Order: sequence, then C-alpha cells, then structure tokens
Amino acid sequence: MSLTFHWFLPTNGDSRHVVGGGHGTPATASGRDRPPTVAYLSQIARAAEDLGFVGALTPTGAWCEDAWLTTAMVSRHTERLKFLVAFRPGFVSPTLAAQMASTFQRHSGGRLLLNVVTGGESHEQRAYGDFLDKDARYRRTGEFLRIVRELWDGKSVDLTGEHLRVEDARLTRVPDPVPEIYFGGSSPVAGEVAARHADVYLTWGEPPSQVAEKIAWIRGLAAAQGRTPRFGIRLHVIARDTSEQAWAEAHRLLDGFDPATVRSVQEGLARSESQGQRRMLALHGGSRDALEIHPNLWAGIGLVRGGAGTALVGSHEEVAERIEEYHALGIDEFVLSGYPHLEEAYWFGEGVLPLLAARGLWHHPSATPPAPAAQVPFTG
Repeated sequence: MSLTFHWFLPTNGDSRHVVGGGHGTPATASGRDRPPTVAYLSQIARAAEDLGFVGALTPTGAWCEDAWLTTAMVSRHTERLKFLVAFRPGFVSPTLAAQMASTFQRHSGGRLLLNVVTGGESHEQRAYGDFLDKDARYRRTGEFLRIVRELWDGKSVDLTGEHLRVEDARLTRVPDPVPEIYFGGSSPVAGEVAARHADVYLTWGEPPSQVAEKIAWIRGLAAAQGRTPRFGIRLHVIARDTSEQAWAEAHRLLDGFDPATVRSVQEGLARSESQGQRRMLALHGGSRDALEIHPNLWAGIGLVRGGAGTALVGSHEEVAERIEEYHALGIDEFVLSGYPHLEEAYWFGEGVLPLLAARGLWHHPSATPPAPAAQVPFTG
C-alpha cells in the first residue's frame, strides 16, 4: 500500500515566516506577505499536484478564507488534486451539507474529501451563533454525520435527535464517489464520534509514543463498532539536502518570533478547550528551549500557531526515516505544510518523496502502481 501525502492551502496568507493564529487567535501580520488569492493558492495546488500529493487541506475559522468557496474556485485550475475541506457541522444543516458535497463531487470530478472540525473554542463558535458547549457540539456532530451518511446512501431520513431534527430528508442526486470523512479529536466524546464515523482519524504531530497510544485508543473504540478506520497525521516539514541546512532554517524561523507575539499567542491558546491543543502546548511549555522533542520532531511552530504545532526537520533522508517510523505505528496518510508553502512543497516533493518511492513506500498518483514482488517459493 502506497503512503498518501496531502499538502496545505494557506487560506490565511503565506510567508517566508511562520503565519501564526488559529484556535481562536488572530492570524499574525506575516500572513499579509503573500495574500491568499485564488491565483497564488492555485499555484500551490498545481505544484502539489505535479509533485504527487493526493490532496490539499484547507482550514476553517474566522482567521482564514472560507474553505468551500476557495477550493471550488481553485479546483478549476487543477486536474487531479483532491481538496480536504475543513468544515464545522454546527454552521450548516446536515441536508444542505450533504447536498453541497454531492454538488462539489459532480463539478470537480469526485475530488472532495471532508475534514470534520467540531470546534474546540466556545468563544469562536458563539461568534457564528453556536452556543453549545464542547461535549454537546461533539454529540451534535455525531447526529450530523449519521444524517449525512444516510443521505449519501440514497436513503430518506427522519431523525429527531438531541440537537438535530430532519423530516423526509433526501437527496435528488447522491455523490459519486461518496466523500471520505477525516476526523480528529482527543477527548473521550471525540473518540466515540470518530469510532462511529471517521474513515481517517487524524492526529497532530505528537512524538511516536503518544501517537501509538492514540491509534490503539481509536482502534479499540472502532473495533467495538465493527469498523477499521485508517490513520493520518498533521505535520509541518522542513527538509533540506543536509541536516545542518534544515536546522538552520528552523532556527531562522524561530529567530523571527517576536517575544510579545509568542506571549500573546500562548496566552490565547492557554484558554483553549481543545484537549488536542493542550497536548500541543505541553510539548514546548511556551519555552524556546529543548524544542526537539523527538529526533527530527520540532515543536517550535506551536509557539506562534494554534493547531498543528510540530515540524519534521532534517535532511531528506532523516525526514523519510521519521515518516517510516510513524508508518510503522499505523499512519498511512500525512497532511503536511511548510513556510512558504510553494517552496516547501518542492523541497519535500523533490527531496523526500523519491526516497520513499525507492523504498517501495510511495508512488506518484498519476503513475501506474508498481507490480507486487514475485513470491519465490522457499526451498530450504
């Protein structure tokens, strides 16, 4: 099985410096260096497509452009690339969301993937008119996904739930193919929803031992539901010809972190209700010291950015080795990004992916998959 790699569309702006923000904190000024125009995002998308990435994640929140509209526009400038659209179930009805996904599939040639984001910050949710608490939001997400999946199956749906109610809901045309659901969350209620509905469970880039614990947790919950999800990880990446060059780039980014900005972002993120965000904060503790928390895993991004806060840093060979390490745990999909996103896509795509291809772990999506190795009978 070939590993799957996705890239990232920076709909909050891009820069040669880290664009901070997210999880209820505003985007930093560096996001204005390269505004998220359709032209620039399409340039990134075309590069990702050419290099062999399967899809591209687009974030959701008040700090970035709308993911549905942006990807619909960018899709017209690409041919194969899929779009991992992040969206929040509480902001749109399940029937409308199912219809939107079906329409996207038809007009894009089946290139929609859905990253379901329940929303970990109540103050940001309230700005959109959503006043449920965090656990209630996850229970609503479960009801939402149940309705959407039944509609995609061509069923007529009647449901009176704790938070959602639909009567005689149906789609005139179902999506083909049905979009896969990507889902993350570290709380107990998030795990229950993931076990029932996720095709791919996503975790942020924690050290391998912590990732292994999460995989075992979700596998156990999903097995009880008779399901077997795949697993993915969200990471930044700084890959260079040599380890020294990669770490020099990481230190350059770190030197660009204004201390006042770090304090402000950390204070904002400390108020997060997200258990995943708390786990990210614990990796660096707000300090610039000891940021390499596992070989080639750097927690520096999380000093100024909410959400995914770790990066793989090293030579192309070292980054490939770390990817193999995560794959050995059960990770098959990697959602990556880097600053700036256009240049870093090339560093990874031209430096790391060929090494993984040589090891039989990856092949370009537009290429014919390699034939399985012939089985030689044992004669000893």
